[in-house]
Amino acid sequence: MTDFSELTELCEELESLSSRNEKITIVSQFLKKLDPSEMEAAVRLILGNPLASLATKPLDVSFKTIVESIQRLTEVSDAKFMETFNKSGDVGAAVKTLLEEMPRNKQQVIFQKPLTILEVYKYFEAVAESVGFGSRIKKRQIIESLLSRATPLEAKYIVKNFIFEMRLGFREGLMEEAIASASNVPSNLVRRADLLVSDLGSVAKVAMEHGVSELEKLKVTLFHPIRPMLAEPVASIEEALSEHEGRTCFEFKPDGARVQIHKDGDKVKIFSRRLSDVTASLPEIVETIKKELKADKAIVEGEVIAVSMEGRPRPFQYLMRRFRRIREVKEKKLEVPVVLEVFDILYLDDQTLLDTPYVERRNILRRIAGKISLTRELITSSLQLGESFFEEALSSGYEGLVAKQLDSAYLPGTRGKKWLKIKRALDTLDLVVVAAEYGYGYRHAWLSDYYLAAKDEETGKLEIVGKCFTGLTDEEIQDTSKRLMESKISAKGRTVIVQPKIVLEIAFSEIQKSPNYSSGFALRFSRILRIRDDKSPADADSIGRIREIYLRQFEKKSF
Repeated sequence: MTDFSELTELCEELESLSSRNEKITIVSQFLKKLDPSEMEAAVRLILGNPLASLATKPLDVSFKTIVESIQRLTEVSDAKFMETFNKSGDVGAAVKTLLEEMPRNKQQVIFQKPLTILEVYKYFEAVAESVGFGSRIKKRQIIESLLSRATPLEAKYIVKNFIFEMRLGFREGLMEEAIASASNVPSNLVRRADLLVSDLGSVAKVAMEHGVSELEKLKVTLFHPIRPMLAEPVASIEEALSEHEGRTCFEFKPDGARVQIHKDGDKVKIFSRRLSDVTASLPEIVETIKKELKADKAIVEGEVIAVSMEGRPRPFQYLMRRFRRIREVKEKKLEVPVVLEVFDILYLDDQTLLDTPYVERRNILRRIAGKISLTRELITSSLQLGESFFEEALSSGYEGLVAKQLDSAYLPGTRGKKWLKIKRALDTLDLVVVAAEYGYGYRHAWLSDYYLAAKDEETGKLEIVGKCFTGLTDEEIQDTSKRLMESKISAKGRTVIVQPKIVLEIAFSEIQKSPNYSSGFALRFSRILRIRDDKSPADADSIGRIREIYLRQFEKKSF
C-alpha cells in the first residue's frame, strides 16, 4: 500500500507548479503506480473532497474543532496559534509549522508507524460515521488520533482536507485530464462520467481498471445526486432574448431553496443544491412526491418555497428555519409551511433525460407531475410580453425569471448561456465600516472582510447590519486596509475594531431579520459598489431606512 507521505509530497509539488500541463503529468504518473484499491481515496484526498461519494454522511467538522485538536496536540495557546496562522492565512501551513516547532523528544513519541493513503481515508470515514449525541467530542478524538500519527507535512494536508481548502491550483478539470492520461481514455468521456456520478474518485477507479468500455456504461444512479446546472445572470429581458436568438422560455424564479428529488417506488430522498441530504427536514415534500409524482423511478428538480397561510411566498429567511432541520420538524412544519414547485426532470423509469431538449423534458414533467405545481412559464419572442411576465413575477413575490434555451440539454455542474437569470435591480445603502477581518489566501495580510453598520436614530449608536468582502479591486483593498489600520482601536484574533470613518456603498438583494447582529437585521447577497469618500459617517443610512426597506419587501411577500 502507498504511504500517505507520497501523496502529500505530490501535493507540495503541485502547490509549487504553475504549468497546467506539468500538474496533469505528475498526477497522471502518480495515479498509474497506485493499487486499484487506493484510487478512489487518493483522487478524493488530492482534490480536498475526501467523502465525495457520501453525500448523506458529511464530515460536519467545524473550524473550532480543528483548532481545538491542534491545540491539544501541540499545547499552544490561542495567541500562539493565531500568530502562526496570521503569517500565512493558511490553517494547514500553520499546523505544519506548529508541529515542526514542537520539542524533538515529543515529536518522536507522537510520530509512529507511517500512515498509508487508505488508513488516512478510513479516519475520514470514521469522522463522518460519528453522529448523534457526543459526536463532536468523538470526532475531535478521531482527528487528534490521526494528527498524532502524522508528520508535519502530512498534517498540513489532512487539515486542508477537513476544511475543504487545498489551494493547489488543481481542480476537477485538471484531475479529469490526469485520469484520462493515466488510463488512456478520452478526456471528454471522463468528464461525462464525472457529471453523471459526481465523484472523480469512482470515475478514476473505473477508468484505470476497465477503460472506455465501462466508462461508457456509467449512468445516472438513483440516490446519488447530480451536480445542478446553473444559470448565468443577465441584465434584462432583451439581453436574454438576444442570447437565445430571439425566442426563449421564461420561468418564474422562486425565492426558495433548490432541491433535487430522487424517487424509487416509496423511497424518496431530497438533496440540496450542495448535494446534502435534507430529506428529514421536509416530510411534507416527501409525501407529496409519493402521492402525486406519477412515476416509479424519477429524478426531478425544483424549489422549496416558504409560504404564508394564504399561499403567498415568504422571504428566504423563513425557509431557513426549516431547511436542514432534523429536530422539532413537526413544530416547524406548522410554523413555516413549505411548498414545492418543480421545473425539470433528469431521469424517468431507467431512462436518462440529460440530453433530451429542455422543451421535451418540460412536457414529460408536466405529464407526470400530478398536482405538484410547475414553475410558471412563458415561451415567447416578444420583448413586451417578456417584460410584462417579469413584472408579474416580481409582483407575485418571486425573485425574477430564468430564461431557458428551448433545445438545451441539461449540463450538470455547468453555468452558461443556455440558462439565464434576470432579477430585480438591487437596492443600495451607504454603510460605515466599524470592524474588519484579515482575508484568506493571497489576501491574508489585508483587512478585506468588513463589518458594516448603520446609525440607530434613537440611541445614536452604530449597529452592525452585515458583513461584506466582495466588490473592491486588490488595489482598493490594500489602500482601505492601510486606512483601517491607521484608525485601529483594538484587535482580537483576526478581527480589528476601527474608528467609524470609511463609508461604503453596498448593493444587496434583500434585508432579513437576524439575531446575529445588534441591529436585528442582516443584508442578503451584499456587494461593495464603491468607496464613498464624499460621505462622512453622519451621511450614512440609518436603521430607520433599513427598517423601511425591510417592510417594503412585504408589499409583495407575506409576513
